[in-house]
Amino acid sequence: MRPASDMREHAPLVARPSPTVTYREPPTGPLPPGTLAAFAFGRGAGMAHGDDARWLNVALEPLGEGLVETWTVDGDVTHGREGDLRWSRGGGWLYAAVECHETDHGGPAGAAEYAYRLLSAFVAAAPERHVQRIWNYLGAINAGAGDDERYKQFCNGRIAGMGEVFAQGFPAASAIGHHADQGLLQVYLLATTREGTRVENPRQVSAWRYPRQYGRTPPSFARATLLPANDVLAISGTAAVVGHASAHAGDLGAQLAETRRNLDALLAEGGLPDGFDARAPLKAYVRHPGDAGVVRDFARACWPEAPLLVVHGDICREELLVEIDGWRYR
Repeated sequence: MRPASDMREHAPLVARPSPTVTYREPPTGPLPPGTLAAFAFGRGAGMAHGDDARWLNVALEPLGEGLVETWTVDGDVTHGREGDLRWSRGGGWLYAAVECHETDHGGPAGAAEYAYRLLSAFVAAAPERHVQRIWNYLGAINAGAGDDERYKQFCNGRIAGMGEVFAQGFPAASAIGHHADQGLLQVYLLATTREGTRVENPRQVSAWRYPRQYGRTPPSFARATLLPANDVLAISGTAAVVGHASAHAGDLGAQLAETRRNLDALLAEGGLPDGFDARAPLKAYVRHPGDAGVVRDFARACWPEAPLLVVHGDICREELLVEIDGWRYR
């Protein structure tokens, strides 16, 4: 994945349009044509499409309306399953996901290594071998002290399983703690046939360069990825981190303002217009469900047109109260 400084000089001459990401009411019939993936949130989401490999029930409870996140591509979509891995492809794009349980793999590190080995091997053999974006959901993400913290164990396993697919650079990513079965790990990705462009935040230290205090293995992700057609910025989970340090511990309002500054910096660095409009869906992960209204009001004041999905999720640092990711289309 190229650094951001190369993105204008060496942008792809031809690339397929990026998937369209929307939030919709749950479908009552089969998934519509062109659906690459669909994500329902929480235990109440139902399993009406559970036999369709494109459908994933994400283990994060919605704080508000239970909408379904849908990825749509221009083209026919095929899909299938291979053991714990499910996949779909169409329009030059690939969705792949792994669900597994830690008890089968010796804990969070073993489960992460297993999931990433499956995904890496599958993507390496696919035409769509350039990973653009990854999501990781695990239980009790902040449990444990020091190097035994579950998130740090997950990071150790993730890097062990990544393989050569990620040798040229890490994609954008989010890692969030869920409150379902603690042993459940869900990892899914979006990949395509061409390289994207890694975008870093000048206000932050790149995650893979974090100092030792954040674990034996630093987090392995970029702050955002500019997708190959140069038509959308896929933004990683973004929180109140300045340099490498968390800011404004315990102050939700200040953390939200700092998160906005980081999002603005990413848009500027990626060459995208300011702000988030009606085609720029955002997802807010909120540690304390009682804070959902404050987060929703803040987003409405800053980005009144942007679709917003608010879910209950723990951020990878215990002192952080909220994290936001999303998509910014041109």
